[in-house]
Amino acid sequence: MEEVIMDPETAFLASKQETGNEWELFKENVRPLKRGRDVKLLNDSLKSNSDLQIRNSLAQTRRKLIKAIDEYEGEDPLQPWLDCIKWIQDAFPPGGDSSGLLVIFEQCVRTFWHDDCYKNDLRYLKVWLEYAENCDDAEVVYSFLDTNSIGQTHSLFYISYANHLELKNKIKTANEMYECGISRNAQPIEKLKSAYKKFFVRSMNRPKASEEELMETRQPVRSFGTILARGDSGNRTQESSFDIARKRPKQEGGQGGSLKVFKETGKSLSHGSDSSLKPSTWHALGARAERNKENNAIPSKWTSNKIPQRAFGRAAPLPPCIEVFVDEEECSESHIVSHGGGRVQLRDNDDGKDLKKETELLRENPLRHFPPSSLR
Repeated sequence: MEEVIMDPETAFLASKQETGNEWELFKENVRPLKRGRDVKLLNDSLKSNSDLQIRNSLAQTRRKLIKAIDEYEGEDPLQPWLDCIKWIQDAFPPGGDSSGLLVIFEQCVRTFWHDDCYKNDLRYLKVWLEYAENCDDAEVVYSFLDTNSIGQTHSLFYISYANHLELKNKIKTANEMYECGISRNAQPIEKLKSAYKKFFVRSMNRPKASEEELMETRQPVRSFGTILARGDSGNRTQESSFDIARKRPKQEGGQGGSLKVFKETGKSLSHGSDSSLKPSTWHALGARAERNKENNAIPSKWTSNKIPQRAFGRAAPLPPCIEVFVDEEECSESHIVSHGGGRVQLRDNDDGKDLKKETELLRENPLRHFPPSSLR
């Protein structure tokens, strides 16, 4: 009899183990994962906010996993990276900059991007896709994968890339990406064709043309902002005049009759005349000096305002600064910092500023540590 494989949550419920209620108290701070979560590790991670012993245990486990990456000498160096990524996702449920997950993603993909053994590895491609989801501009990452032929044999690459383009309203480019994957016979091809059919149905139900298509078929714009076609300008003019003539009787008929136009007569002008309303004429414009009289003022020196000068001599001593409290327990924890060498290193930091800064920089520019030659 074959053993049934269950996800972590189902396996935990089947084991009937007792655990705390941290999940119920902090579940709004937990990022969902497709594979599910280990309930025991999840409760321990959420309990670490108030339990110092559990917090130190998590920090020690992270050190061991990162150390195992550097000391690995087996045939599959990608596996310890995957173990570390999986553990960080489980041990830091809220995610965020303090988890260091984005830094681990970047160093993992940068370590193996030139290795031909992993270019078509589905595990390596999934790391790239998760990295792209956490960056501000995922299209840069997808372009890098396409340029360097990473993951092009898998349908997951084309589906993810096309979905991203569809979200950015680039329907035509997304359609070309699906067609490219089908022409390359990406596997599994049935999954790719099924996704393409669903995309085709969605694109047919779209009410308006996408921005990308409007940019490609841009028409010459007239002076008042009206769009004029290249070939049928006369037809449009005739059609618009015909529509106006057709609509005019309806608008006039709705008023109940023709409009009466008021006409002024000589009597109305004579009775309503007033000498004060008669326009006055200029018989002379005056000389140039009279017209430019506002510019006759002679500039003078600004002697009334003086800038206060700083007195020479030794500056007064600054008041003592406020002493900042430093938690010794937080200082003992190690944080991950990205370096150009492609390996994970640890640095003792009291508040994790280096880790958060590196995470923000990678989120803005996910390929900042890659050589320029790899982007072509």
